[in-house]
Amino acid sequence: MRYTYDYPHPAVTVDVAVFTIEDGELAVLLIRRAAEPFAGRWALPGGFVEIRESLRRAAWRELHEETGIRAGFLEQLAAFGRPDRDPRERVISVAYYALVPRERLSIRAASDAADARLFRLADLPELAFDHTKILRRARERLREKGDDAHIAMQLMASSFTLSELHRAQELICGRPFDKRNFRKRILATDLVEPTGEKRRAGQHRPAALYRARHARDVPYRSRI
Repeated sequence: MRYTYDYPHPAVTVDVAVFTIEDGELAVLLIRRAAEPFAGRWALPGGFVEIRESLRRAAWRELHEETGIRAGFLEQLAAFGRPDRDPRERVISVAYYALVPRERLSIRAASDAADARLFRLADLPELAFDHTKILRRARERLREKGDDAHIAMQLMASSFTLSELHRAQELICGRPFDKRNFRKRILATDLVEPTGEKRRAGQHRPAALYRARHARDVPYRSRI
């Protein structure tokens, strides 16, 4: 049986703010829109939710279809529903944010994206729709969670130095941490374990490499 209603229903989309670390700085993945509205403008990956899929599945699908990547850490952020946010029709967007190590990003533009690339947060282009607002909210969420080293771990490669983890947490929080205290705190947890290998950076002494002791995204993956 088909149902009809007296009131119009809004459409629903998902948008995903994907963060990584590029050249020692926090960066976000953007796509260049190939179709109207806002053709040629940069935007967050996303699109319309299909009638029989969950919001989370839609976010995974759109991210993969438009950029070719699969995020490990994906958490629901907020809903954005200003009536005029989309010139096509009444559209409510449920936004997510993702954290992906740079080594796992093999970016390609696909689906209705003309291009896809990383932008430093300090050097963003003008974004389509209300995606500047969404990205600002996602950045605030990261800062709120930044004291938890689990979050910085999501941005680490398969092996990393404690200096790299320290830098990641500083980028997320937007403020410096004492390096010696950070190292003591991390080593006192069960988050990392040594690989037994070392890496040389420039003229410095080789630094010990570590890896995540447990699956990095299990405690934080949103089930919504």
